[in-house]
Amino acid sequence: MKAQWQRHRLSQERLAETTEDLLGKGFRLALVAGHDDGAALRVVYLFLAGYPDRRVELECVVPKDDPTVRSLAYLSFPASRFEREIADLYGIRPVGHPKARRLVRHAHWPEDWYPMRGDASPAPTFDGAGRFPFVTVEGPGVYEIPVGPVHAGLIEPGHFRFSVAGETVLRLKARLWFVHRGVEKLFEGRPAGGAVDLAERVSGDTSAAHALAHCLAVEDALGMELPDEVHRLRALLVELERLYNHAADLGALANDVGFGLANAHAQRIREQLLRLNANITGHRLLRGAIRPGGVALRGLPDVADLRSIAADVAEVAELTLRNSVVYDRFAGTAVLQRDDAQALGCLGYVARASGMRTDARLEHPTTALPVTETDAAAGDVLARYTVRRDEFAASTELACHLIESHGGPTEYAENVAAARAPGSGIGVVEGWRGTIVHRVETGAANRITRAKIVDPSWFNWPALPVAMADTIVPDFPLANKSFNQSYAGNDL
Repeated sequence: MKAQWQRHRLSQERLAETTEDLLGKGFRLALVAGHDDGAALRVVYLFLAGYPDRRVELECVVPKDDPTVRSLAYLSFPASRFEREIADLYGIRPVGHPKARRLVRHAHWPEDWYPMRGDASPAPTFDGAGRFPFVTVEGPGVYEIPVGPVHAGLIEPGHFRFSVAGETVLRLKARLWFVHRGVEKLFEGRPAGGAVDLAERVSGDTSAAHALAHCLAVEDALGMELPDEVHRLRALLVELERLYNHAADLGALANDVGFGLANAHAQRIREQLLRLNANITGHRLLRGAIRPGGVALRGLPDVADLRSIAADVAEVAELTLRNSVVYDRFAGTAVLQRDDAQALGCLGYVARASGMRTDARLEHPTTALPVTETDAAAGDVLARYTVRRDEFAASTELACHLIESHGGPTEYAENVAAARAPGSGIGVVEGWRGTIVHRVETGAANRITRAKIVDPSWFNWPALPVAMADTIVPDFPLANKSFNQSYAGNDL
């Protein structure tokens, strides 16, 4: 489905004016990408708005001898974080930023090494661990609890520092980027049709949605238009990914308050869904089915099986919330107010649980879908649980609709190797955590020259410390699981 597009190259003065105008009209800043064009640096700002699908790109050229941009932090909190990321990776300094300290680069990174620049040297030796300037909270009875970055089990690394009085959290600071892999750099030079395997590994539990966002961006850059049936089959795969992740989270949240029985059943259901994925794509995590120019399924799921699983999930959720201990632990815990969620730019179930209306399937559709909007208003753990529960039911019905209305082949492939003029493209997908955005630029021989990826975790991670204010320390695992953001998706 066609989006309304505008692209402008502006001066830094006009950039701020135009940004303020777009934000005032209901657009959100979805992505900011640095580029090294050789003779100069360039910053691209992507703004999105839905109902109808509208997309505006603003570009600003930055001279290499004075790599500075005027900070937009006073207009947008997400802009402030994107600017810090670009400062770390490209050395473009945001002038006027209120807190321009490092974001991606930990203190042991060399001061003048900017790895995304075209002339960056190979990774130097990193000496020591360095220090991070945490804000110290002082007062009678106040003390700090450091947690991580190494955690028990399979949890990815992240450092959380609690300033507490008794058991009450006064301030929480989350320090991430311990698993920075340089993923965006790995896309450079890859054929446009041969990089989807990287996209699938941005965040392993979101393989299908990231693959789709990448493919949509590549197809947009190459000017490719695919049949509607291809988009519908791809949408089905993203819904199947939503199902197994929501099922797992419903169980994990119950487990965090000691209701292990619900978790055991949720894990059983998740396994059913993973086996279903393997049957229709050959991979439990749905990898390999979505590719630039096409889609490949071995078959379609049985709608009776999906509806039976949905009834099973509904029963598990009902038993969970009928347990008074579970309900009391969920209700009123780690509240994220709507105004805070909106100011932070939250997405997905985190935003919807706080009363925000956001869903890329409706705002930026690739095909017409009967999407049922699910939301809540309380912004607490209970709301984030019930939104997932309701999304599971709605997603099941959407998947069944896509299966029952499909009448053609389950494989389609179009050649992406034919040489096309250099271009850029955007892919927007509603993954199970929220809206995913990929942007690619292609050059000679359809090679990718730049790929920028924004997982919804980028927007949602800062909301966790906000929700934890005045929450007790023992509720942190529960609150953290209710957000369940990706470390890898954030730490590219």
